[in-house]
Amino acid sequence: MKQIKQTLIVLLVLCFSSAIAQQTPAPKQTKDIAIVGATAHIGNGDVIDNSIIIIKDGKLLTVADAGIVKINITNMETINAEGKHVYPGFIVPNTTLGLVEIDAVRATDDDAEIGTYKPHIRSLIAYNSESKVVESMRPNGVLIGQITPRGGTISGTSSIVQFDAWNWEDAAIKVDDGIHVNWPNSFSRGRWWRGEDPGLKPNENYSKQVNELQDYLDQSKAYNNGDKKITNLPFEALKGIFDGSKKLYVNVDDEKGINDVINFKNKNGIKHMVIVGGYSAYKVADLLKQNNIPVLVQRLHKTPSNEDDDYDLPYKLAKLLTDKGVTVALESSGSMERMNARNLPFLAGTAVAHGVTKEQALQMITLNTAKVLGIDDQYGSLEEGKSATLFISEGDALDMRTNVLTHAFIDGRDVSLESHQTKLWKRYSNKFKNQE
Repeated sequence: MKQIKQTLIVLLVLCFSSAIAQQTPAPKQTKDIAIVGATAHIGNGDVIDNSIIIIKDGKLLTVADAGIVKINITNMETINAEGKHVYPGFIVPNTTLGLVEIDAVRATDDDAEIGTYKPHIRSLIAYNSESKVVESMRPNGVLIGQITPRGGTISGTSSIVQFDAWNWEDAAIKVDDGIHVNWPNSFSRGRWWRGEDPGLKPNENYSKQVNELQDYLDQSKAYNNGDKKITNLPFEALKGIFDGSKKLYVNVDDEKGINDVINFKNKNGIKHMVIVGGYSAYKVADLLKQNNIPVLVQRLHKTPSNEDDDYDLPYKLAKLLTDKGVTVALESSGSMERMNARNLPFLAGTAVAHGVTKEQALQMITLNTAKVLGIDDQYGSLEEGKSATLFISEGDALDMRTNVLTHAFIDGRDVSLESHQTKLWKRYSNKFKNQE
């Protein structure tokens, strides 16, 4: 009976998914497109007030000042964008988009596997390109994401996708880009439900947990330098962090933990490391800059973690790190992270309200993120020769009141801005009108 009930639940989920299946992904670009008159925010800090942008075969052929460069656009599809703004597609890193659809339905939840050390677990093959949640990213300009597994000490391997595809193979931009580690906490809080003091206290097992992780990497090195007579998939997956083909993303927040992570990087000869979260990273910003370690700053919309922190520390963390020369990008993991990922541009807007310029904040969700993920050769800025992944907004894309998209392109394909939510909005906005 239990098995029958589980089967019925799965069938209902499948039927529900089929009933509201996503729009057909946009076809490949066939005609040159000219976007004329918009204020172009390049993504590298530059702004062109009156721009002309030519898209050809999915690439940016021209990005120039329309007052200086004259181009014959007679035979092109022309978009008059006067008074509007053009931006590179926003990129959300460290996200479980497409791995969970409905939290309460176990059959749609695939963001974590059982186990402690799982570097060989690949998030990409579990990515659902038809997710209703993923679809809702596009109307806010979030067009690319790093799909990341969760759980354990080593969670697994992430991949980078674009958000308009038939399946995970079509979606993939960069396959198996990095390994994700959850660094042990040097402090922990007592469990109030057990009658423990809820204040911070040292983690007595911290050294032991760090040593276990070090032992695991030592075994991986020995395997990858050996004859490999017996294949070990987890150790094979770790090879990339030593030869530089993969980045190591380390989730760590406390000052001691970040210091230890930097020492861990240097001791093990890890070529590319990224701090994820980094709540206390401002305390060791000089050391991060010295070791060329970027930070994916945790969601800005939160309260301080400690009683003696500034009330606005989460809001100004990006500013504090930027001022020290650390490469900063924004991520949105945490409570309801998949649904909240669409608010990525408004996190950047909050950073503007707390000290950075608008173009600096824009870089934190475009070019800086592309650099951290290793895709800046094709994405993250409006530069000639790069992918035409961009969007047109009626106003400031970092302001939730004015970020109203009229067009979005992924690799030159004019993608749909419709979603299940916009359909419901249109449906119910006419509810009373049709009853008159």
